[in-house]
Amino acid sequence: MQHCHSILITGGTGSFGQACVQALLRDYPGVRRIVVYSRDELKQYEMRQRFGVQEYPQMRYFIGDVRDGERLKRACEGVDLIIHAAAMKQVDTAEYNPDECIKTNIGGAQNVINAALYHGVKHTIALSTDKACAPTNLYGATKLTSDKLFIAANNIRGAHDAKFSVVRYGNVMGSRGSVIPFFQRLRDEHADSLPITDRRMTRFNISLPEGISLVFFAVEHHLGGEIFIPKIPSYRITDLAEAIAPGLPLREVGIRPGEKLHEEMITPTDALSTIDLGPYYAILPANSCSHKPSDYLAHHQGKPVPADFHYSSDSNQMWETVDTLREKIAKLPTHG
Repeated sequence: MQHCHSILITGGTGSFGQACVQALLRDYPGVRRIVVYSRDELKQYEMRQRFGVQEYPQMRYFIGDVRDGERLKRACEGVDLIIHAAAMKQVDTAEYNPDECIKTNIGGAQNVINAALYHGVKHTIALSTDKACAPTNLYGATKLTSDKLFIAANNIRGAHDAKFSVVRYGNVMGSRGSVIPFFQRLRDEHADSLPITDRRMTRFNISLPEGISLVFFAVEHHLGGEIFIPKIPSYRITDLAEAIAPGLPLREVGIRPGEKLHEEMITPTDALSTIDLGPYYAILPANSCSHKPSDYLAHHQGKPVPADFHYSSDSNQMWETVDTLREKIAKLPTHG
C-alpha cells in the first residue's frame, strides 16, 4: 500500500467504503488523495461530516455511477489503486430487478476495467461475495461474471503496468441490509419472535476490518488474476439469533428466492487451481497470458490445497459460538 498515493473507492459511501477510508486515513499517511465515488448525494453529505476536506485535505467526493463509463474515466485520472466496492447486493431485490442488477454489477465492472486501462491504473481490486461461487441467484451470477471480467482484464492490458484481482468473502457483520441490524431492531422493538429462513442455515462470518485487511493484502501481493479468499469461521443462523435475542422464539419463514442453505467459497473444481497462503487461499486464473501456475506458487510461497478440498460454510473447520458472536456483535459500531 505504501506505493499507492491516490486511491478511488467505488461505492465509497457504503459500509465497506467508510471503514476503508477510516483505515486509510489512520494507517497510511502517505496516501495523498482518496476519492469516494458514489451516486448517493445524501450519504456523501453525511460522510463529509465524518471526514471533512478541511480536516482531511486528501479527501475527494465524486458523485457518479459505475454505469456511467465516461464519468468513471474522469474520476480515475491520476489514480494508482481502484477498490471496486459498488454493487447491487440484495438477493431478493436482484431477483425482482434483474436488468438493473446486470447494469450495475456487470456493466459497472466493465466500466471500471475500461477506466483503469484507459488511465493505466496500476492496481484494481474488485470485491466479490461467496454467492458468486456456484451461484443459485442472479446477484451471485452477476458477481461471478464480474469476477471473470476482472480476471480476464489481465490478458488485455497490453503495455499498461496494470493488475486486476478479486477478493471473495462472506457475510460482513453489521453491514447495511444484513441480518444483524435486522434482528437487533426486532429485539429492540420487543418483537414476540425472530423470523429465520431455515434452522439449518449456515453462513461465513467476517468483520469489516478483516475484509479491509484482505483487500490491502491483495494490493500488496497480487500478481494479477487471483481470487483471494480469507480463512474465516461459519455460524449457524440459530446461534446468531440466540446471541442477539436470547430466548426469543424463532419462526421459520422459508428460504427467499435464490437463497442457499449453505454458502461456498471454493468448490471442489476450484480447489484444483487453489493454493494455500496461510491466512488466505487464492484461486489462480485458468487462462493467464502473463504467468504460469508455478509463477504464482513461487511468488506467494503457497502450496496446493488437497485434491478433495471444499470450502463451504456447513463443512468449515472454524465455527462461531453464541458467546463469540455476542462478543463480536458488542464491538460493532453503531453507525453504518
